[in-house]
Amino acid sequence: MNSSRWNPYLVGALIGVLSLLAFSLADKPIGISTGVAQAAGACAVPVFGSVAVAENTYWSKKALPAWDYGSLFVLGTFFGALGSALVSGSFKWSAMPTVWQERFGPSVPKRLLAAFCGGILIIFGARLADGCTSGHGISGTLQLALSSWVFFLVLFASGMATAQLLFRRQPQA
Repeated sequence: MNSSRWNPYLVGALIGVLSLLAFSLADKPIGISTGVAQAAGACAVPVFGSVAVAENTYWSKKALPAWDYGSLFVLGTFFGALGSALVSGSFKWSAMPTVWQERFGPSVPKRLLAAFCGGILIIFGARLADGCTSGHGISGTLQLALSSWVFFLVLFASGMATAQLLFRRQPQA
């Protein structure tokens, strides 16, 4: 195992502590998709105007742009991941992961387009499911919510199927 990786048992325990803190201090579960939707709404304000965003059916019900727990959680996740990568010495700029390049070629625009489209699909699915991998997978399963356990099992099964489809080893010729 690479020494720059975090111990998964330690990370699991820290996620448990973070969940406890989120529930006790913010009275909110861990979850990031609402914060991402709020950020999307904030990005839409300069384009469409604040009135149009406030009157939008989705944003008005679920995620009006605001500086609150959700948006701070998004920023904390970004800066926490950056800090972890810097502390472990594993941070590096890369537009092209090696495994992607080996499977799909060296086209950076193709990689960025695939990442962008994948991100759209993931956030759409998370909002459709009314929760993301952290909301359902961590907070929901901690609360023993049946919908979260179903979500988590389907998430893993579809992740394994996608990995097999996209990154299976090619037969040697």
